Amino acid sequence: MWGGRFAGGPSAIMREINASIPFDQRLWRQDIAGSRAHAAMLGAAGIVSAEDAAAIDGGLATIAEEYKRDGVPVDLDREDIHMTVESRLAELIGPAAGRLHTARSRNDQVATDFKLWVRDAIGAVDAGLKALQQALVARADEHAESVMPGFTHLQVAQPVTLGHHLMAYHEMLARDRSRFADARARANLCPLGAAALAGTGFPIDREATARSLGFDGPTRNSLDSVSDRDFALDYLMAAAQCALHLSRLAEEFIVWASQPYGFVALPDAYSTGSSIMPQKRNPDAAELVRGHSGRIAGCMVALTMTMKGLPLAYSKDMQDDKPPVFEAHDLLALSIAAMTGMVATATFRADRLRAAAEAGFSTATDLADWLVRQADVPFREAHHITGRVVKLAEERCVALSALPLEALKAIDARIDERVYGALTVDASVAARKSFGGTAPDQVRARVAEAKAALEAER
Repeated sequence: MWGGRFAGGPSAIMREINASIPFDQRLWRQDIAGSRAHAAMLGAAGIVSAEDAAAIDGGLATIAEEYKRDGVPVDLDREDIHMTVESRLAELIGPAAGRLHTARSRNDQVATDFKLWVRDAIGAVDAGLKALQQALVARADEHAESVMPGFTHLQVAQPVTLGHHLMAYHEMLARDRSRFADARARANLCPLGAAALAGTGFPIDREATARSLGFDGPTRNSLDSVSDRDFALDYLMAAAQCALHLSRLAEEFIVWASQPYGFVALPDAYSTGSSIMPQKRNPDAAELVRGHSGRIAGCMVALTMTMKGLPLAYSKDMQDDKPPVFEAHDLLALSIAAMTGMVATATFRADRLRAAAEAGFSTATDLADWLVRQADVPFREAHHITGRVVKLAEERCVALSALPLEALKAIDARIDERVYGALTVDASVAARKSFGGTAPDQVRARVAEAKAALEAER
């Protein structure tokens, strides 16, 4: 490739450090698609003959079939996927292959290939997240009335429903999907035709190549076109946020599956055993999802640091842009699939969830609210009264609803027998009817909206 300028070849070390074909072979579909679009444009613009354009297109189609069947050959002397494809094209069609690189550089070529790959990756992630949302919504519908403890600081706070809890993760994933959609929209301008950094003197039609590759149009500045990796960073930042949400859900499953909680039983398909303790059922899939989140965040940081001090336009540092994106994508796709399987097949122990909700004085706020509504007590005073009631129940080792009315009246005479209707966990969740609250009717309404929205995407 450099024969006209260099008298000698690279050292073995230079060959190894310079070659990217071991990892950028993953771009072969995008590279061939971009080259076919470029060749068609060159032929339509009369920059190469129709015969040469047809030969190039036919050769590229043949290469695509070879790679699909046999994989991409890895040869460090050919450096990257671009030269690997071009070298094979020359073997197939002869000198006409040399015309393919007219009016383009590897700089705009790789930027285009990588954008196409990231765009495809976003589509795959979005489909996976939609499937996970559907699993969450289905289980939330099933457990719209299953009472469980809501926690703050991992202390029992107020009763909620399991359906409400699961729908919280549906909301997180909806934001994740919106971030990926935003990233795709920003990425959807085509760098092809920017050449090395300054554009080209050939009369190319950048609008045509952009349209044929499904972009909204061409990029507007040739320097930015070849040096931009914001689209990769956008993908990684969205992936890191998404992995954080998956990690939180995985952590819930890990804690809930432990014997002190016993809220959920994970299926054999997402559990492992111990090499020495036969009774163990370990939530390894969830733990690995939790672990993958750190690696995905690390990939985001890695590319951020690679790009932070690069001057315009292209620098070889940017060859290191692809490994962190590829790694993060693989880990994220696997994590999404694992959590989808766990959510869909886990067995939730409604009896254990209810028992935990009934412990820890979780309806204390309901007592305070009752005092405000029924006795016209200012909330701060009601909070203080309720604190005294909780202290008494704690001393007697009983639930709030088990305290006799005389004991409650001794704390505040305004309390009467109607209070017991507010102190059950079912009454507590039913009372939370504000929009987005945990009342079963609210949960079912949100589930219905989510189902309709997911169905409408088809």
